[in-house]
Amino acid sequence: MPGAAHPVLIVNPRSGDGKAERVGLVHECRARGIEPAVLWPGDDVVALAEAAVARGADVLGMAGGDGSMALVASVAARHGVPMVVVPAGTRNHLAMDLGLDRGNVVGALDAFGAALEHPIDLGEVSGRPFVNNVSLGLYARIVRSPEYREARIETTLSMLPALLGPGSRPFDLRFTGPAGERHTRAHVVQVSNNAYGRTVRTLISRPRLDAGRLGVIAVELPEGPPDRVFLSALAAGQPERYPGFLAWEPSTFEVDSGELVDAGIDGEALRLSPPLRFATRPGALRIRVPQEATGRSPAARELPSRARPRGVPGPRVPGIRTDSASLRRPGGGTESLDG
Repeated sequence: MPGAAHPVLIVNPRSGDGKAERVGLVHECRARGIEPAVLWPGDDVVALAEAAVARGADVLGMAGGDGSMALVASVAARHGVPMVVVPAGTRNHLAMDLGLDRGNVVGALDAFGAALEHPIDLGEVSGRPFVNNVSLGLYARIVRSPEYREARIETTLSMLPALLGPGSRPFDLRFTGPAGERHTRAHVVQVSNNAYGRTVRTLISRPRLDAGRLGVIAVELPEGPPDRVFLSALAAGQPERYPGFLAWEPSTFEVDSGELVDAGIDGEALRLSPPLRFATRPGALRIRVPQEATGRSPAARELPSRARPRGVPGPRVPGIRTDSASLRRPGGGTESLDG
């Protein structure tokens, strides 16, 4: 695709411990003719994105965490404007699954120039967008801890004994499983925008972002001390070996409860009123990536060529099409999704 005529990048200077400021992202934007819109404390990121589109932005970008990415993505999808993801947050999971170099913040700006574009899905929970996942139960409770943002690993480890130890109770999360069976308790429910990988090296990555399905994972643990079978299966990267582990890929999903539900939406802690209704919007978001980006997530790279689902191509060879899914390039040519 040709370069943007009126590119706008919303920049959160505090995200990722000030990553955008450290690399001089606002200065780099101006040097490239990209309009920077800085997200100051108290600003509404959705309002900033809407204002940018109203000013004529033909490509909209976000430099910040995945929670902000989802909100800007909802605006971009609503107006049919392509979006650029700049990995200036802490974990940058969306950037990872788009095949971007998460360590090269400035390089992501290349997507505002001549770039590759392809559609990806956008998840929704009760009308709120998400690009990665929504966690309920155990992880959502941990995310609500005030200490979590400053010390994620330490806080998680310190809270696990109380949440999983003797006397711990499952969460009031009611849902229908893959075989139509009813569940009324669970320690963990995670709903993702497309399913995550199933091997030890791909559990935090998704092989596709355009399958048009949700990925649902639920874990039910017995009462009492932490279950050794579950912990062993988790440590081995094979949680499906545990009898209380469920994983399936519906297009819609609903969770009910008798109380407000703690939720971690793309890492942001919220409380939602039940029932929680999840859905996917297939191909709702137009994503631009630099021409030199791999375009493939760690999970996609782990798939052998013969096992790749449609839409996950093999390595690109100049002049050779490796997959039926394609991206548009300047001049009307095509490029495989790993471009």
